[in-house]
Amino acid sequence: MARHLNDPPAMTPTAATAGGQRNTKGKAGDRFAVVNAFLDFSAQHLGRAECLTWLSLWRDTKRDGVAATSQADIARRIGAHRGTVKRAITKLVDAGLLTVARRGSLRRGASAYRVHPLIPTRTKPPKR
Repeated sequence: MARHLNDPPAMTPTAATAGGQRNTKGKAGDRFAVVNAFLDFSAQHLGRAECLTWLSLWRDTKRDGVAATSQADIARRIGAHRGTVKRAITKLVDAGLLTVARRGSLRRGASAYRVHPLIPTRTKPPKR
């Protein structure tokens, strides 16, 4: 089963305590838990473009768990071509690290993505 943005990994300080309550340091602790989970468990299976694309989207994630950012903007920020970002997004979606929440267009604006920190256990890690 895949973990989602607000689901901390079992080995972090934000994991559930014996009493069933989460032991967190607030929103910042949750954000660190997400990036730590990504770096500890998922990044090793990805290439540079995929890691930087995921981190760029994660940084833009709002309270609702969705990041609305254009591929051109991501490309500019990570120093890559838009085609590289497009391929990276496809690989991240295939790996279960992103879900496309809304497809962008000239009329509707940028695409929106839901960012997940962990590769689901039911799928193999993506090929580099």
